[in-house]
Amino acid sequence: MTSGYNGSGFDGNAYIDVTDLAHRTPGWLNDAIAAWSLYGLLLFAVLMLAAWWQARRTGSPSAVTALAVPLITLVGFAVDLLLKLVVREDRPCQSLHVAVLEACPAPGDWSFPSNHAAIASAAAVALLFVSRRLGAVAVVAAVLMAASRVWVGVHYPHDALAGLAVGALAAAICARAVKRRQNALAERLGRGRLRPLLTAA
Repeated sequence: MTSGYNGSGFDGNAYIDVTDLAHRTPGWLNDAIAAWSLYGLLLFAVLMLAAWWQARRTGSPSAVTALAVPLITLVGFAVDLLLKLVVREDRPCQSLHVAVLEACPAPGDWSFPSNHAAIASAAAVALLFVSRRLGAVAVVAAVLMAASRVWVGVHYPHDALAGLAVGALAAAICARAVKRRQNALAERLGRGRLRPLLTAA
């Protein structure tokens, strides 16, 4: 059996409090949170599409940044995954042996940082560089995603917070770099076959 670092010393008690609360919560609410935890990342794909469509319709150079949002999100995920392989923290449901709402991942499926939280926050921060309104919706959704991963029992609170931070930082660096060059990139790409992706005209 693959064994890693036991992170329960940080906030194991808080994790147990959350999972205990989940077991006292009405089933319909737990079902909704579990569904969000599993499928909520699809909302970020919808928001990415909406941000790109909006920028393209207005002919804004930010359409370049909008096209980069999925790639920026992948960078956030990659950084998070690298940290997982370095830290190698066991899942709390393995270390603390508590009953949780979602099936406990197998040993070797490391806990720190949360992939879901990192992907959500990377997408949210990148979207902020395209649309403040859509980005704000994504930020709220990212926080809810991170919280849901603790609620269903697959992450400690520090895993979720670290995932949010890692994704946000990676996305901010990448999106800022793209935003700085978006006008030049829009002009260059607009002369090629990608022009339909940048403007509706």
